[in-house]
Amino acid sequence: MSTLTYAVRDSGTMLRRSLRRMRRYPSLTLMLAGMPVVFLLLFVYVFGGTLGAGLGGGRSDYLNYVVPGVLLMTVTSAAQGTAISVATDMTEGIIARFRTMAIARSSVLTGHVLGSMIQTMISLAIVTGVALLIGFRPPAGPLAWVGAVGVLAMLTFALTWLSVAMGLVSKSVETASNLPMPLVLLPFFGSGFVPTDSMPAGLRQFAEYQPFTPVIETLRGLLLGGPVGNNALISAAWCAGIALVGYLWAKKLYNRDPSR
Repeated sequence: MSTLTYAVRDSGTMLRRSLRRMRRYPSLTLMLAGMPVVFLLLFVYVFGGTLGAGLGGGRSDYLNYVVPGVLLMTVTSAAQGTAISVATDMTEGIIARFRTMAIARSSVLTGHVLGSMIQTMISLAIVTGVALLIGFRPPAGPLAWVGAVGVLAMLTFALTWLSVAMGLVSKSVETASNLPMPLVLLPFFGSGFVPTDSMPAGLRQFAEYQPFTPVIETLRGLLLGGPVGNNALISAAWCAGIALVGYLWAKKLYNRDPSR
């Protein structure tokens, strides 16, 4: 078999390892979806009446507004779980064992990335299901839904590679759980929960030019039928840049540190 064939086969083996871990510990997936669900219920039922009135509508209008931001928070929460999973493998010595085996070096990280993406998409499905249960009714058609799923998958791929690098650079599982925390907070400093034009000038500029705002606006435009504009292109550029940085960083760390 060719080198590529071996790499694909070994990556499939590592993916099955990740999926078996996911099946053995389903509470991890539920925990990753749990925080976004709590925030969704909190913002809709506690703050939704007031914030919805500020948008010129009511609680149901705010529900439609906030769901894209909560979906993004789901992706960032899953990225934190990926960093913890990678750091656990690194600190427990299984990676050192893999290094002694005749497997493609890239397959270990690839298996983590693919497994984390599947786990994230399951978490997104859970959060979307809860949103639909409490009244989220977007007018999006099938193509718009496909586009929204594609945007979320693109962001998930980018943040997963970045979180893999964070897990590799961490000296402990505790450190790995804290490093991705700014990613979890970024949706709050964007257009995820309130419009950016309601923010003070300095914060508004940061919110408008940080990477998550165009992603949120793209999702909002696709799901709610509003204008997408150039947000889709900006989102793709941000995701490509983050994925490239994360991949190169992770590859460098994994190849540089055979002792861990």
